[in-house]
Amino acid sequence: LKEVRRRIGLAFQYPEYQLFEVDVLSDVCFGPKNQGLSKEECEAQAKEALQLVGFPEKYYHQSPFELSGGQKRRVAIAGILAMHPKVLVLDEPTAGLDPKGRDEILDQVAQLHEKTGMTVVLVSHSMEDVAKYVDRLIVMNQGEVRFDGRPVEVFHHYKELEEIGLAAPQTTYLMQELKKRGADVNTDATTVEEAADAIEAWLRASK
Repeated sequence: LKEVRRRIGLAFQYPEYQLFEVDVLSDVCFGPKNQGLSKEECEAQAKEALQLVGFPEKYYHQSPFELSGGQKRRVAIAGILAMHPKVLVLDEPTAGLDPKGRDEILDQVAQLHEKTGMTVVLVSHSMEDVAKYVDRLIVMNQGEVRFDGRPVEVFHHYKELEEIGLAAPQTTYLMQELKKRGADVNTDATTVEEAADAIEAWLRASK
């Protein structure tokens, strides 16, 4: 289990509560330091991780407690990335953030996934976020797997999702309602962009 733990990085729902050092760089160095790396190696991995999450270098020596909520999240995630995990688990990483901060964090995580190929497990109740960012969706209820597949496949079961306290993205409900009213639209659309394209395609075909 110890070896498995080394391969997995976990960011809690409010990862800023994980911060405790006097400055940002020291905080991100903490993990590598506990892995037995030299000071030079720690700083190299910390700076690499901070760059991966898009954190500005001018704040490296600032207290993490003086940062904005979104910046604190980036530092906390960088502290995990500095240990080079194979899997990154994010538990509600956008909790408490405003829409701009939420998009910035998730966009950064998506870019991180693309750059490194790291597996990212995103725990979230926001189906809009899930629809936009994930490749595979696993729905859990009372410790059991209810659905497992691509988001578009799982969202077809939106009625069953409601029964366990979840919901599909608002665009799913919109497209289903349009279909009921006679519009020949693609109900697989789950994001705003996909919905706009589907509605545009239907309007063109209707001319």
